[in-house]
Amino acid sequence: MLIPTPYDDFERLFSGAGFDVSKKNYLDFAQYAALLVDWNEKINLTAITGAAAITEKHFLDSVYPLKLVEIPENSVVVDVGTGAGFPGIPLKIMRPDLKLVLVDSLNKRVNFLQKVIGSLELRASKALHLRAENGGKLPILREQADVATARAVASLPTLCEYCLPYVKVGGFFMALKGPNEDVEEAFPAISELEVNFARLRSTRCRAVTRERS
Repeated sequence: MLIPTPYDDFERLFSGAGFDVSKKNYLDFAQYAALLVDWNEKINLTAITGAAAITEKHFLDSVYPLKLVEIPENSVVVDVGTGAGFPGIPLKIMRPDLKLVLVDSLNKRVNFLQKVIGSLELRASKALHLRAENGGKLPILREQADVATARAVASLPTLCEYCLPYVKVGGFFMALKGPNEDVEEAFPAISELEVNFARLRSTRCRAVTRERS
C-alpha cells in the first residue's frame, strides 16, 4: 500500500513551482497515486512507484506546462497516447474546468483510466480505446481539440503527425519532451501540416507547441 507524500511536502514542492494547491487537489492526487500503484501490480503502467517520485516526476511535470502556456477556460484537451493518464489527469485535477479526452491503444490502461475518472469524480472526462494515429481521423475527434497534448509517446515528428489532426484551427498541440529532443527534426511535418511553431523551455521541462493556422 502506498504511503502518500505528506501534504506539507506536497504543497512545498508545488508552491515552489508557482502552484497553489488546495487540500482537495492533494487528496485527488493522493488517491490517483494509490490507484496507480495498486493497478501497476496487475498491468504495466509506470516504472516510478515511490510516492515522492510520483509526485514530482509524474504529477508536477505533467502540470508544469500550465506555467508556460495559457490554456483558455473550458478548453477541450485531448491527451494522445496517455498511458497512465499523464499529463491529462493531473491537468484536469488542477484545472477542473477543462474538458478531458484521454486516448490510449491498450484496453487495460483505458479500464484503469476509467477507474480513476470515476473514483475522482472527474466531470467532463472520458477515456477512449483508440490508436493515436486513428483517433484524429474520426469525425468526433478530428479538429475538435483546443489543445492536444502528449508526453514522451514517440519522436516529435511522429507526434506531430499523430496529434495535430485532433487540433481545431486556433488551437495548439503541446508536446512535453526532454532536453535532448531534436526539435528541428519535426520541421518537415510542421511545414506539411501548415502550423505555427513555438518552443518553450524551462529548467523542469520543455513544452513544444504548434498552433493550427
